[in-house]
Amino acid sequence: MPNRPDGPRDPTAGPDGGPEPPFPLRLNGKVIKGFGRGSSELTNFAITQLGIPTANIPISGLSVGGHEAVESGVYYGFAGLSPSAATSHASAVYPMVMSIGWNPFYKNTVRSVEVHIMHEFATDFYGCHMNLVILGFIRPEYDYLGRDALVEDIRTDIAVAGRSLERKGYEGFSGDGYLVEFGGEEHGGEVGR
Repeated sequence: MPNRPDGPRDPTAGPDGGPEPPFPLRLNGKVIKGFGRGSSELTNFAITQLGIPTANIPISGLSVGGHEAVESGVYYGFAGLSPSAATSHASAVYPMVMSIGWNPFYKNTVRSVEVHIMHEFATDFYGCHMNLVILGFIRPEYDYLGRDALVEDIRTDIAVAGRSLERKGYEGFSGDGYLVEFGGEEHGGEVGR
């Protein structure tokens, strides 16, 4: 696992004209509790100090549709949430940045999918169904020597995702019907094009 490189980062990710293969990728799952670091580690710190909580979905979805080998790293796109109190009881679509990987700073032994929805919510949405349209890759997963460098990169990832999604070739994907197709059934995790 490479250490974080020094130097400035690109302000956007992906080609300006829109996503190129293998993107867009589609993934969905029920929002679940993560590793339980919320009380003492990054998640709690992020919520109270940085405003960057994450929603986790099962990693099993990556094995559906032939994308189990998707590279670990940070991605951007849009997230659709099923109706809940957090979304004023209607389905809603938000920009997102997500990490797929091992989180080497925390020495995880299980790969995870952690999504930061770029919106402030008044309540959590555990148990909601989340559909994701992944439009591009920001960077690989790095190992960090300290939490400050990790937090700095997370902030930069959010800014890069926001600028990337504002481009004409990407903004239209917020209207992708897949993001709000929940029906009355459980999707169970699915990745596809």
